[in-house]
Amino acid sequence: MGESVRSYRDLEVWKRAMDLAVATYELTREFPREEQFGLTSQARRAATSIAANIAEGYGRATRPAYVSFLRIAQGSLKELETHLLIAQRVGHCTSASTDAVLSRTDELGRMLRALIVRLTSPKQA
Repeated sequence: MGESVRSYRDLEVWKRAMDLAVATYELTREFPREEQFGLTSQARRAATSIAANIAEGYGRATRPAYVSFLRIAQGSLKELETHLLIAQRVGHCTSASTDAVLSRTDELGRMLRALIVRLTSPKQA
């Protein structure tokens, strides 16, 4: 924690979101070709949206705008979870491979919530 944050790229939450996006791309490679424009595309877009919204919010001029983008990232995280659970239910991936990615989404969700709480606490105003 002693290191200073000079860029969104220094944020652990952004780094984890990037790792989640890569894991999502790897998992969706298993999906059938006919899902290229369906679940594959939707899951990948949701996963990349998480990291992108963390970065975009960081670049905004105000704390409320930053928090708003972090909340959008949370929404994209839940969207990704839903796409992965659907893919599992229809047999595009195993529960073991889905669970591995979902454990990352759980951790990232906790990190996003903690960051939002920290940024919205009265002491940070």
